[in-house]
Amino acid sequence: MTSTTVVQLFVLLLAGFVGYQSIFRVPPLLHTPLMAATNALSGISLVASLVLAGSQRGTLATVLGTIAVACATANVVGGFLITDRMLAMFKRAGAPTGTSGRNLSKAEPARSTAELAP
Repeated sequence: MTSTTVVQLFVLLLAGFVGYQSIFRVPPLLHTPLMAATNALSGISLVASLVLAGSQRGTLATVLGTIAVACATANVVGGFLITDRMLAMFKRAGAPTGTSGRNLSKAEPARSTAELAP
């Protein structure tokens, strides 16, 4: 085992540990913005895999690039589906929605504590 391989394994293990710790310590309120950032990173890897698939650097590069395109596409689509599902949890039941599916109801006006008392 060369020193380069040892360093690469160390970086892989460190990245896995840091990723695990940062994902599971995120409060539930911040999961949707975190998913949006993850989708952006997946989009970058999708562009890179498209470049690799079309680089004409041999059959192996084309095959690996095509596999990377399929995996990155599945990751982006899955991320958007999960984000949409998480955002749907915050919609009010019976609230009107537009053609984009967004909640068009206005926020309720602020109430005084006297109005809230039974």
